[in-house]
Amino acid sequence: MTIRIGKISLWHVHAWDYIKQAQEHEDTVIAAVWDEDPKRGQEAADRLNVPFYSSLADMLAQDDIDAVIVDAPTRIHEEVITAAAKAGKHIFTEKVIAATQVEANVILREIQANGVKMTVSLPRLYAGYTLTIQDVLERGLLGQVTYVRARLSHDGAITDWLPQHFYDLHDCQGGALIDLGCHPMYLTRLFLNQPITDVSAHFGYITGKEVEDNAVATLFTSTGAIGVVEAGFVNSHSPFTIEVHGTEGTLLYGTPDSTLLIRTKVAEGQYTEWTELPVAENVESAFNQWVGHIQNDTEDSANINMAMELTRLMEAANRSAKEGRRVALTELQS
Repeated sequence: MTIRIGKISLWHVHAWDYIKQAQEHEDTVIAAVWDEDPKRGQEAADRLNVPFYSSLADMLAQDDIDAVIVDAPTRIHEEVITAAAKAGKHIFTEKVIAATQVEANVILREIQANGVKMTVSLPRLYAGYTLTIQDVLERGLLGQVTYVRARLSHDGAITDWLPQHFYDLHDCQGGALIDLGCHPMYLTRLFLNQPITDVSAHFGYITGKEVEDNAVATLFTSTGAIGVVEAGFVNSHSPFTIEVHGTEGTLLYGTPDSTLLIRTKVAEGQYTEWTELPVAENVESAFNQWVGHIQNDTEDSANINMAMELTRLMEAANRSAKEGRRVALTELQS
């Protein structure tokens, strides 16, 4: 069965990447477009040779639309995703689910009530380096994890390749952290592998834009383990970096090459010096997994749980930076 997909907005910078994935998958096809910007939506529909709908409700009312890809502004995620769920459409969405836990909970309730499949694009969960690091941690090669640091940054705000609407605080609900920092945020949470109790975040405004272009967030746990998340739009040669430190060893990735290094005291001499580990193959993409869940009537609870946690951590980080204080996750409304 071919899954016919309606495209909800071309706002996000990765919108055409997801269209490409749909075009390349043998079981999916882009069948319609809606966009909150009619001009952009019509241009995309013309390019794709599919109908453009000026009304989202009209597109969602079409019986031959089975699913949607959401690349709309974060500000309207609750509105468009709940509308799609109520219309019985399966949903693939760009991160974050929403800007707040309250909104994310509303979305999740509609997903569950209407029995549709939702997958959130958290691509680095499925990367080979992530799988390898998880294996190292499960084998106890680092002992008790005490510190995780993940950094992802680019030069979008100083070379102007990011679209200007990515600096609109109202639509984006944040800047470098909520956009690019999502990836190091969920990876840091994954590798800490324990609940986060508090978040402290600090934002910088190097280019003077409305949203932060330089950001750091610190994640605190009840055991004393700490996670540090870094993101920015103002760095020309900043490698994607992961550090995981424990009582018995340390693991490094991307400093600066895409290699994974380990040194530990518990591997019976095998890794007592810095040693490069082979990185596992990437697993199936989030988009392809979503298609499989639709076809097989299965759920990806791990993806949804991480996406919900990501929303909570981002809301706490944004609140911390705004109020200039450490924020407990228990303070967030649900």
